[in-house]
Amino acid sequence: MIDVGNKQIQRWSAIALLVAAILIVSLVVIVPVVNKGLDLHEVKNNLVFKLEQYERVLARKDAVIENMRAIQEQYQKSGLLNKQSTGALASAELQEFIKKTIVEAGGQLSSTQALPVTIKNEFSRITVSVRMTGNSQVLRAVLYKIETSTPLIIINQIEIRPIRGIRSRMTQQIELSNELDINFQAVSFMRKQPE
Repeated sequence: MIDVGNKQIQRWSAIALLVAAILIVSLVVIVPVVNKGLDLHEVKNNLVFKLEQYERVLARKDAVIENMRAIQEQYQKSGLLNKQSTGALASAELQEFIKKTIVEAGGQLSSTQALPVTIKNEFSRITVSVRMTGNSQVLRAVLYKIETSTPLIIINQIEIRPIRGIRSRMTQQIELSNELDINFQAVSFMRKQPE
């Protein structure tokens, strides 16, 4: 009887060892493999999601390119850029426009000076330094005409100072003057010319 009980214990021990070995093998081999498989499945799902996003973007590519062409055409037709062939010609045209604008508004042009053309990205910046005199109505008319002109002209670094009045010979008092001394820069843009 003891033999049968011993055999029974040995069987149960063997079964317990087999189960323990299976558990150890599954913990050491199978669980990491399953975890790695789950991680790879998640990575695959993320890549599939990104791929679908890229496909949606690519599907809209033609529409975006067409919109860009339409915007470029509209931009070209708007006439915001100076169309002269060189910076010197653009500067001369800008100076002539400013001179005409100041005279038409009733002001006096003291001087204009073309500053060096600066290039940034695809554009050349044409800058003219202007000095003029006139009253506040003249200044308003000049600024309005310049800012609403085509091609686009931007007023930059404006400086306005009142002109001191003239001393009266009779009363020896300074008579007030509505005249202003005005300095500003007018900036226009043109496409960078190929070198």
